Amino acid sequence: MSMIRDLRAVVRPARPSLRKGGGRLDSGAYDTTRDPATPSAVVDCAVYRDGSRVACTQSPTPQEAMRQVRRDGGFVWIGLHEPTEAEFAGIAAEFGLHPLAVEDAVQAHQRPKLERYDDSLFTVFKTIHYIEHDRLEANSEVVETGEVMCFTGKDFFITVRHGGQGSLRALRHRLQDDPELLIKGPSAVLHAIADHVVDGYIAVADAVQDDIDEVETEVFSPGRKGSPRGTDAGRIYQLKREVLEFKRAVSPLLRPMQLLSERPMRLIDPDIQKYFRDVADHLARVQEQVVGFDELLNSILQANLAQASVAQNEDMRKITSWAAIIAVPTMVCGVYGMNFDYMPELHWKFGYPVVMSAMVALCFGIHRTLKRNGWL
Repeated sequence: MSMIRDLRAVVRPARPSLRKGGGRLDSGAYDTTRDPATPSAVVDCAVYRDGSRVACTQSPTPQEAMRQVRRDGGFVWIGLHEPTEAEFAGIAAEFGLHPLAVEDAVQAHQRPKLERYDDSLFTVFKTIHYIEHDRLEANSEVVETGEVMCFTGKDFFITVRHGGQGSLRALRHRLQDDPELLIKGPSAVLHAIADHVVDGYIAVADAVQDDIDEVETEVFSPGRKGSPRGTDAGRIYQLKREVLEFKRAVSPLLRPMQLLSERPMRLIDPDIQKYFRDVADHLARVQEQVVGFDELLNSILQANLAQASVAQNEDMRKITSWAAIIAVPTMVCGVYGMNFDYMPELHWKFGYPVVMSAMVALCFGIHRTLKRNGWL
């Protein structure tokens, strides 16, 4: 146990804020392209023996690395970024990867899952990246997803990454700085990646919580009479869609993490396995947050629609009230506008001021009554 005492300190560094005004993630954490010096999908390929990376003048090919491992021991870690079927075929044949898992790794767009084959484990992680924005709009993109597929064998570990974010370069360097972890083999790398991905979920969940708090405050804040009708509903609905994308990444991963932490597997070191329980606990907490986000956004959306309905009713009451006030002079003028020779007070000297005074008094009385009842 002493060899992995600092496991969490190595694979879980201090997490920066993703919100505007906070510290940004290291640019290396979201590498959007392949290494310019790497003409193929292989981003990195290295042999690890006794917890250390085997020094060599240049990065070996996957086939050369595997021959070294079979000859001298250790394990090989191969990282690929969006390989084509042709690029991955040779590696799949060399390591005896199952055709179904290979197809999933090449095509991407898979649900988070854990599949066990004879000599390997195939794990799919959805990575989540929070997109910075000054203000949430109806067309704002809040989260961006990617994928990391992991093949774990007795003496090899292969990662296949899809998407423009979620680079594992910094994680590889941190692991290489702690030989006591790497000596545990591929299972230590699998745990480090799982912990890294779930830590990303936690950071994104905190940022999304701030967005939801901002929308909630604006919806329920007083003095919003001057805001355009319906502007908040689009923002809330867009945020709800982004939360749903987040939920699709988090929820399916909970069962695989529970299996890795509870069920003995010959490819997972027993000392490392118990640390998957901690990852599963953090993942369960994030899942509860995401489910809570969805329910809270439902309530906010319903409240916003109710406010819009109330505002429309208030407008209709005001229109009706003014129509009632205007109806009084309209009626009087309509009566005296009729072309009859014999009408009461038609030629009376004080007829005009009396009628005008009566109309003003009636209109004023109706206005006071409607205002007292909250219609105006």
